[in-house]
This record gives sequence, structure tokens and C-alpha cells, in this order.
Amino acid sequence: MSRAVPEQERAWRTGTAPGIFPLLGHGIALFRRPLEFLNSLPAHGDLVEIRLGPQRAWMVCHPELVHRMLKDTRTFDKGGTQYDRLRLLMGDGVVTCRHAEHRRQRRLLQPDFRPSRVADHTEWMGEEAEAVCRDWRPGQRVDVSAATMAFTTGVVSRVLFSDSMDAATSTEVRHSLAAIVRGLFVRTVVPVEALFRVPTPANRRYRRAVDSVHAIIDAAIAERRQGTPRDDLLGTLLAATRDDGSAGAITEQEVHDHLVSLLLTGSESPSMALASAFSLLAEHPETERRLHAEVDAVLAGGRRPGPEDLPRLVHTRAVVMETLRHSPPGWLFTRVTTRETEFAGCRLPQGATVLYSPYLMHHDPASFPDPDRFDPDRWLPDRAADEQYGATIPFAAGSRKCIGDVLSMAEMTVALATVAGRWRLRHLPGPVEQPRPGATLGPRSLVMICEQRKHVPVGTSPRAQSLAPSTTTAPPTTAPRTHTSRMAGDNGVDDA
Repeated sequence: MSRAVPEQERAWRTGTAPGIFPLLGHGIALFRRPLEFLNSLPAHGDLVEIRLGPQRAWMVCHPELVHRMLKDTRTFDKGGTQYDRLRLLMGDGVVTCRHAEHRRQRRLLQPDFRPSRVADHTEWMGEEAEAVCRDWRPGQRVDVSAATMAFTTGVVSRVLFSDSMDAATSTEVRHSLAAIVRGLFVRTVVPVEALFRVPTPANRRYRRAVDSVHAIIDAAIAERRQGTPRDDLLGTLLAATRDDGSAGAITEQEVHDHLVSLLLTGSESPSMALASAFSLLAEHPETERRLHAEVDAVLAGGRRPGPEDLPRLVHTRAVVMETLRHSPPGWLFTRVTTRETEFAGCRLPQGATVLYSPYLMHHDPASFPDPDRFDPDRWLPDRAADEQYGATIPFAAGSRKCIGDVLSMAEMTVALATVAGRWRLRHLPGPVEQPRPGATLGPRSLVMICEQRKHVPVGTSPRAQSLAPSTTTAPPTTAPRTHTSRMAGDNGVDDA
């Protein structure tokens, strides 16, 4: 039994999920209807055995057990089918490295992600957000997914390299990520290596996308070595490679692996969250109205947010938090046991794959009444409860909590406030695109219509605000639509 995760006197329920197919296990259910499959598991226990291909695995379905697992990184290390695939893509950077290497790597990178450093980035986060919506026109159909990816790629490239990527490189990263997230998901749920050695069009696209990302990183490193040192994360890494005999020196390969890891995770996940936020706001006009009212009051005159404004954007941050709860980009993760251990009354062998799902935790009715309802008020200071925060794990928990959590929250808040201060986004007539689970969860081809906002004086009544004219030339949309997030994304993973 793990000392870091002591068992309490409680009768945990264990079980096995039905519907196992020969060779594929539960891969078909996870592939075709992943969110519905996840939500069916708690009925079978707090710890439920499933099959990933022919391999046995266990899904943790109770928040308390998830936290026990995440805090005991010696016993439940990053591993399993997901991280086996990620290491082929990212190497052994801070996102994917084993427990033994994590502390050293995190200490090296942590100064670039401390809150004071993030605060220094706020101004140019606003610049990047303005850049993606500067050329929009009233009534225009906007590829919101592409816009949010352009924004997050711009932010993470400035953190890593001081400069935004040029348009061609940013587009290449976006297209490569689209192929990678599709390929990673199917390789996780159906870990049958022979299937991915076949030179199918999808497998070739995945390989080309991986090669493209590595080439972009190699080019950035080579260019920096020939240029002037800079105070950015690449500068931190290159300084740590100097052969001065210090114990903290890192290898050239580690520089590469850290940059690949942070570029991919720092671009994809916040982009998906922002696209989900804009989609959800369009479906909930009262929430959107309150967001606009706050932005108009805090950022009077349409100015960009500064670090001093972030604590005042209370409702805006609540919208971000509720989006991360309702539609978490990182929705499914794996761990692997480093030794035989007892967990929830079940004896797990060494090398066992254990999974947990932020999506499943975030839609637990015991923690979040009416969990499919998008309600940012859950996160207002006078309403948020400790148990809600405990059950909300968009950035994981424990010592392996995402190193960029503060940066991500700041950039999403800045982007939401900056765009909402200038534009209102409306869904096209017809069905709303559902979040599509791949390696991440979110709308991957979200197109919306933009309406230019008129700033409403502070103190104007809600009715007067609703009667304020807009400059849109777009056709009217249908009445606000809702969808059941527990069913969202069914049949949504394609081209794997």
C-alpha cells in the first residue's frame, strides 16, 4: 500500500465495463461515442476495469480517488498508452518525463511561468488577441477555431522565442496539430502498433505532421544560436546547456523536447477552450450580456487589459473556469503503476494502465448539480465551494500539475475580454458544432458570424443594452440552442 496515498476506511465500488470486443476491447465505444461511454462508467463502480485494445486498464471514476492517484506520483507515474505515444512525439520534456526527472526539469522552467512573469506578458497577450480580430468585418463569417489557434500559437511562441511566429509557420503548426490530435487519440484507445505501421493516408499525414513540428523547433534553435541571446524560455534552456560542469546542465535533446512539448500543449489546449467559450457564450445570451457589461466597465473605451485589470474581470474569469469545467480540452489521461499496489480495494499489478477523465469529474452531479448546464455563476466568489474546486482538474493536480496553468488562465481571460470588447460572435443558422474528442476536446472547425459591438455607457440598464443597435449585416440566427454535453462529440473523431 502506498504511504503517499493511504487507504481510508471506505467501501469503494469496483467493477468491469460491459461491451468488450475481441482485440479492440472498448476502443470502438471510446472512439465512436467517447463522452457517453465515460459517463456510463460510474454506474459500474468507483474504479472500473476496461480494455484498451487487448490490454486491461482501470478508469478512476471518483474525485477522491483521482486526487489520491495524482498526488502519489511515485506509484502512479506518467505512462500508459497515451504517454507512450506522446513520448514518440515530444520526447522526454517536462510534460512527458518520468517522475525521477520531473523535479529537475520543472525547477529549470518554473521561473518563466511564475505569476510575476506572466503579469509582464499581459500587454502583448492583448496585442496578440487584437491581431486575430483586427481585420474582421461586420457580418463576416469567421473561422473561430483558426483564430483562437493563431492567438495561442502567437502567445506561446513569444514565451518560448520572444517573437510571434510568422503567418506561414503559424499555419503550418495549426495544420500539423490538427493531424496530430486526431492520430494520437486513436493510438491511445486502440494501442495496436501494427495498425499504425501500415502506410495509409492518415498514418502518412500523422508522420508528416510530427516531422513538421520537429523541423520548426530545430530551425528556431539553429537561428537563435546564430543570433543574440534573449530573455525567453529558449534563452533559459540554451544557457542551461553550457558545459560549465554544473549539475543542472541539460542536453541539446532536452532543449528540443521541452520546446516541442510546450509549443504543442501551449497552443492546442487553450485554443480549444477559447473556441468552446465563444460557442457557449453565443448559446447563452444572458451570460454573454453580463460579460460584455463587465468588459465595458473595466476596460472603458475598448483599451487592452493590463495585469491590474485581471482581478477585476471576475465574470470573465468565471466564464473561463466554467468553460474548462463544461468542456475541458484535456479530457482523458493515463498513468501507469510503478509497482504492485492496492488502490480502492483492488490489487493493481506493476505496469497497470490507470485512466482518469477531467470531463467525467467535471460532470459529476454530486459535485456540480445540473452538470450539463453552462453556468459561470458557479465560480463567483460568493458561490464557489471547496468541493467544486477539488473536483475541477483542468490542469491536473499535485506535483505534476500543468506548469503553464497561470499563463493559460491569464491568456484566456485576456483574449476573451479583448475580443468581447469589440465583437459579438453568433452561430450560423443550423446545428451547433459539437465538441469533438480527439487528443483534446473542443470545436475544431467552428465558424461564426461577427457583429461589431457598440460600447454601452456604464450604468445602462440591461433592457437598454439589449435594444442598442448593432452593425451586423449577417442573417439572424435561430433562438439560443443548447446541447447535452454528455452526448457531445459522438462520432466526432474522424480521419484517424
